[in-house]
Amino acid sequence: MDQQLSYPIKTKIMKQFFQILGSFLGILLLITLLAWFIEGNDFFMYKYFAPKKEQVRRETFEQSKAYNQGMIQELQNMQFEYIQADSIHKELLSSTILHRAADYDMDKLKTASPDLYDFIQKLKNKRNKTY
Repeated sequence: MDQQLSYPIKTKIMKQFFQILGSFLGILLLITLLAWFIEGNDFFMYKYFAPKKEQVRRETFEQSKAYNQGMIQELQNMQFEYIQADSIHKELLSSTILHRAADYDMDKLKTASPDLYDFIQKLKNKRNKTY
């Protein structure tokens, strides 16, 4: 049977086979590149927008009632511990309280809890006199 096909026919069949194979591999390569481009694009878009989105989420959280009440309650608990502590522990608590209060908006604290605001200001003044 193989001998019955002439050389031009074999060549034509081989040519068609390689054209089909090449087309298939080309389409496969195109699909792969397209998928890579879409995924890569998503990654670069995420890389650009994720920090901005997270910043907005953080700012929204810091303005929430739950965050503000929680921060004030935590600082008041630390104030209570400070009042009950001996002089060695007061130094440590003072530094912890000032560290926690450093990231909090003092204007909000002044409005929400004036006594706590005064307490933190006294700690700051005491620390500044020490240094």
